[in-house]
Amino acid sequence: MGNFCTIILIRLSPQLHTPMYLFLSHLAFVDFWYSTGATPNMLANFLEEENIITYSGCITQLCSLVTFGATESFLLTSMAYDRYMAICNPLLYSVKMSDQVCLLLIVISYIGGCLNGVTYTGCLLNLSFCGPNVIDHFFCDFSPLVKLSCYHVFAAEILPAIYSAVIISIALVTIVISYLYIFFTILSMNSTEGRHKAFSTCTSHLTAVTLFYGTIIFIYVMPTSSYSTDQNKVVSIFYIVVIQC
Repeated sequence: MGNFCTIILIRLSPQLHTPMYLFLSHLAFVDFWYSTGATPNMLANFLEEENIITYSGCITQLCSLVTFGATESFLLTSMAYDRYMAICNPLLYSVKMSDQVCLLLIVISYIGGCLNGVTYTGCLLNLSFCGPNVIDHFFCDFSPLVKLSCYHVFAAEILPAIYSAVIISIALVTIVISYLYIFFTILSMNSTEGRHKAFSTCTSHLTAVTLFYGTIIFIYVMPTSSYSTDQNKVVSIFYIVVIQC
């Protein structure tokens, strides 16, 4: 409801029809589908003694989460670029962040997310499962499913990690460079009020980026042997449920 109210408010308020709020509305849309992929099923499982999910349902859940998770990553990167243009190049902002540019960035974000979903789903379909069939997690995450496979296919296990690492690396490098320019631009401002206003437009985005990428790196980029399944569950709660709210 919170995400949908955000979208409706942005659509109905002409003063919010700017690139920053356009990206924010799509981020709210992605957050809705991202959290919906696992949270309702998790809550329902609290009320049932026997928790069951079908094979097709498990694949659908994983595909949904990795698709919208990657899309959110690209959208957060686009928002960092938008803040960079607004603060560091205000005179060129309307040209550099035109409707066509914003649409292109949004389309690229969704395409990148879909490619991530295809990669993970394709690798999962190449794995064989012959028992046990108990997933030690509150949703169908890739790592617990790999542990249940009968035959370990190295390519199917390593490709998703490589793709995730590439996405996160590109996104983080872009965000870090953008914020370095923003930071030095803010420091060079003579007005204290101007510095405060510029910084305040970035704090919420920077907080979301820190929480989102911190947990994602912990789960999908670090080797699976370096953390336990219980740690995986706790961190997953943060990036699937808490951050999306």
